[in-house]
Amino acid sequence: MNICVFLSAADLDERYTRPALEFATLLGKGGHTLVWGGSDVGLMKVVADGVQEAGGRLAGVSVQFLAAKARPGVDEMVIAKDLAERKKLLLERADAVVIMVGGTGTLDEATEILELKKHGHTDKPVVLLNTAGFYDGLKEQFRRMDAEGFLPRPLTDLVFFAEEPVGALAYLEESRGIA
Repeated sequence: MNICVFLSAADLDERYTRPALEFATLLGKGGHTLVWGGSDVGLMKVVADGVQEAGGRLAGVSVQFLAAKARPGVDEMVIAKDLAERKKLLLERADAVVIMVGGTGTLDEATEILELKKHGHTDKPVVLLNTAGFYDGLKEQFRRMDAEGFLPRPLTDLVFFAEEPVGALAYLEESRGIA
């Protein structure tokens, strides 16, 4: 499976890197391909290292203004002209999406895939990996949107909230008939 992971390129502490590395190792051992922003810094590097070391493939989609930070020695690397093209290419290559901890860029990517799913433009499974409670507030906001009628589909049809890496990958594999 080609699993797109949206996540930060920031250098983060162990409460975020440890679960990210755990997920990456599971992804690689499962024979899956990481589809990600292509960066060789921060949390993006941690995940790419883990996937590669566990035997998985790496398919990066960087963007021109970040091309100097693109990871060398990957199975595939594409350089998009801008962030909009990057998101489009990432989603085209993905069979499933995992949203890990991140900043505004990650949030932008997350809301785009959920908006596409909400309108029936994709049926790819989406997991929000809520490491260390990072997305508790967002999870509550999504639940409020659902309860108050802002979503035309039930929240459970749009995103699966996982608290641990093993649950995230298990959900994806089950939803794709792999497990």
